[in-house]
Amino acid sequence: MQLIGIKEQTRALAEEVLDLSQLQSGQIFVLGLSSSEVIGGHIGKNSSQEVGEVIVDTLLTVLQPRGIYLAVQGCEHLNRALVVERELAVQKDLEIVNVLPTLQAGGSGQLAAFKYMKDPVEVEFITAHAGVDIGDTAIGMHIKHVQVPLRPSIRSVGQARVTALASRPKLIGGARAGYLADRIRKD
Repeated sequence: MQLIGIKEQTRALAEEVLDLSQLQSGQIFVLGLSSSEVIGGHIGKNSSQEVGEVIVDTLLTVLQPRGIYLAVQGCEHLNRALVVERELAVQKDLEIVNVLPTLQAGGSGQLAAFKYMKDPVEVEFITAHAGVDIGDTAIGMHIKHVQVPLRPSIRSVGQARVTALASRPKLIGGARAGYLADRIRKD
């Protein structure tokens, strides 16, 4: 697939997930990415720096004007650590770890985040409000509870399957309690 097609799919996906999840300024959007899967390979075997750069750059272009932070998850070789802006890490008192990603450890998305973010750092854990998983990288550990699966109309980027998650506040209190309207689920 051409890089322009990947860019268009990524932009449409991001805008739809933002609409479905109702993310607000100051919240966190996590990306899990296998560029190998996007180009039709097997996760971790055919990484593409160009694909990572197109996807991360496109997401930053969509998220930054809305004041939403991007967190880019690394692969299991980095224990799924995430690249974020230092500003976010300091603001949320996140544990900064000392590692630099490579194409085969961290992956193309993390390398792209280091290229395009203003002051990127790696953090060990994060609790994001929503996110997309492009290529079955398992982002659920980074989305706050309660997770709500989203069903975007964009079901793949390139040849990689797409899944998306958002979160909502926990419902507590039982049968006699009342609840505020849920932004994500309308039932």
